[in-house]
Amino acid sequence: MKNIILIGMPGSGKSTLGVVLAKKLGYKFIDSDLLIQEKYGKTLERLIEEYGDAGFIKLENDVNCGIEAERTVIATGGSAVYGSEAMEHFKKTGTVIYLEVSGSELEERVGSLKERGVVSNGKTSVEEIFADRKNLYRKYADITLSQNGKKIRESVEEIYNIVVGL
Repeated sequence: MKNIILIGMPGSGKSTLGVVLAKKLGYKFIDSDLLIQEKYGKTLERLIEEYGDAGFIKLENDVNCGIEAERTVIATGGSAVYGSEAMEHFKKTGTVIYLEVSGSELEERVGSLKERGVVSNGKTSVEEIFADRKNLYRKYADITLSQNGKKIRESVEEIYNIVVGL
């Protein structure tokens, strides 16, 4: 089996689900946000402050394009979908799964956007950022799964059953 690439808004569960799913599948796990922080030695928040949204998107795209992995669950940053080269790279190397969460549930899960290091493209609320990104998530997704009201283990089982059937 190829890689499983998780995309979605901050707070949709990419990293949390990704670790549990990787264990269940016997796969490796990569969190692309952590790769970015490791490469540049700074938090996402600091990188966005320093380079601005557009500059950060370029850094993120470059790091994501450089991920060479097999049998790995990859949790991407919420803004990864702004990097078309990286998303095409991911689509060639695996199955892209969009973890969809409603705007109201995201509001509850996320808290401060600034502290999370979120690319806002001038938007000020979770709802506005979600509206800016949702068509890109749908464009790149091979599979879209609603996460509204689901427990982690339910989502992991659902993804596992889909992936094993691929």
